[in-house]
Amino acid sequence: MSTKGKVTGIIANLVTIEVDGPIAQNEICYIDLKGTKLMAEVIKISGKNAYVQVFESTRGLYVGCLVEFTGHMLEVNLGPGMLSRNYDGLQNDLDTMEGVFLKRGEYTPALSAETKWHFTPLVKQGDVVQASDWIGNVKEGWIDHKIMVPFNFKGTYKIKSIVGEGDYTAHETMAVVEDSDGTEHTLTMTMKWPVKVEVKGYKNKPRPFKIMETGIRAIDTLNPITEGGTGFIPGPFGCGKTVLQHALSKYAEADLIIVVACGERANEVVDIFTEFPELDDPRTGRKLIERTIIICNTSNMPVAAREASVYTGMTIAEYYRMMGLKVLLLADSTSRWAQALREMSNRMEELPGPDAFPMDLPAIIANFYSRAGYVYLNNGQSGSITFVGTVSPAGGNLKEPVTESTKKAARCFYALSQGRADSKRYPAVDPIDSYSKYIEYNEVVEYLDKTVEQGWVDKVLQLKDILLRGKEANDQINILGDDGVPLEYHIVFNKSEVIDFVILQQDAFDRVDASTSLKRQQYMVNKVLGICDAEFNFDSFEEIGIYFKRVINLLRQMNYKEFQSDDFNELEQQVDNLLAQRISESIAQA
Repeated sequence: MSTKGKVTGIIANLVTIEVDGPIAQNEICYIDLKGTKLMAEVIKISGKNAYVQVFESTRGLYVGCLVEFTGHMLEVNLGPGMLSRNYDGLQNDLDTMEGVFLKRGEYTPALSAETKWHFTPLVKQGDVVQASDWIGNVKEGWIDHKIMVPFNFKGTYKIKSIVGEGDYTAHETMAVVEDSDGTEHTLTMTMKWPVKVEVKGYKNKPRPFKIMETGIRAIDTLNPITEGGTGFIPGPFGCGKTVLQHALSKYAEADLIIVVACGERANEVVDIFTEFPELDDPRTGRKLIERTIIICNTSNMPVAAREASVYTGMTIAEYYRMMGLKVLLLADSTSRWAQALREMSNRMEELPGPDAFPMDLPAIIANFYSRAGYVYLNNGQSGSITFVGTVSPAGGNLKEPVTESTKKAARCFYALSQGRADSKRYPAVDPIDSYSKYIEYNEVVEYLDKTVEQGWVDKVLQLKDILLRGKEANDQINILGDDGVPLEYHIVFNKSEVIDFVILQQDAFDRVDASTSLKRQQYMVNKVLGICDAEFNFDSFEEIGIYFKRVINLLRQMNYKEFQSDDFNELEQQVDNLLAQRISESIAQA
């Protein structure tokens, strides 16, 4: 018999319930509001009182409403049919809901019960399996969706029977397994898993070592992220955060994209729903939405649902990782998730931390980020979740608690600069403030030495050094004037401009320049460093500016041409001639 209770207090989405039996932290319950069931989650227990956060509007709720507890945590349904779907934070399928506005208490199934999937068995009668082992395969779009032994199974099981190849619905019995006690369990294509518990069952989770190619030079060259790595993007309004996310979705080396729109404004969510189905997928030649799952909660939805949305996205990502897939999880924005935590913390009158956020905010963020990663599965295959979150710091203040806490957890930091966005230098990733801690990992250095070239990290550090010295020189020029500094300052500044225009800036809307392979990035970096290493002599600062503008123009034109095509080679020859001429003149002057 399930535990029941009665509402005794209501503060917005925080409801106090007096219970008549045992309950658990994070247990789900339903509050009966005149026949409408409102889902809620236990977030605090004190004696016979339970404090729950309601995932729906509590308008009209009154003291005395009856409550029934379910005995389980917030769970998601996992199985074939999730691709291309639009879910809310509780995994309700938004496309099957009725009407324009969401109805309170309406919960729709996440998976279709009617769709038939072509099942191919991967095990046979008598085989021994354990949790997360693959027992069959169905084709979901272009992805091989593995049917797995449920993650909550303990120990080993023997396959008693398994259906043959054919078409089945997701809820039909696919196999019967027997545990060590002789008890039989039936397996379907679906399973449930609590969103706040990490999916394990993999062999091991090493430190990330392999670079995930994104095609974005400001990321791949300067601050690379690894497959299974974590990063975040603080994005003031209008700095190109959405375009950068779209570029990551399209060109990153990932099999599956999960987009979590957490607490976004309704118009931004509409943009996601309308833009993603239109985006072409350069990896498959089909539409990007075919390998994308969107989970969204708008800012006018109850705050509790925001928290659920990020965990739902991560759990679905973990499910696909166990199939040996590379998953890219994008969350926009985690600041609004933190704001939801702050609201609930304040209502429970907890001791506030900086800016009234919960004291344990850094631990909550760190725990969440730790669920990403590269794993080896029990069958020797590998899978990964690369997580990139965005943060919306109030007033662009990067010292606020959410940004500071995220900095401690994420390994890559891509600071979008308002100044760069205002001067139309896109992507507006600030090369000075941004960093990737992965280039400090010995495994990553070795990987880059093998796959790109020996000593690649040294070249990256050299680029950063030139950019920093260029910024310092520019500051001096701005303070003292063009005539007030030695000509060397202008040369240093213009060399950093070559890196900025040719390596950092990229046209997301150009067919060729939108994505750059690592091989091409290596070629252009060596080209640019050759220019930066050269010695030049000039008579005036005007001459320096004119000369470097010609060089930058030719190199930028190369970025728009197919790599090593005739046009590309011709432009490169012009650059070489220009350099050779200048260097010979410099030697003659010396």
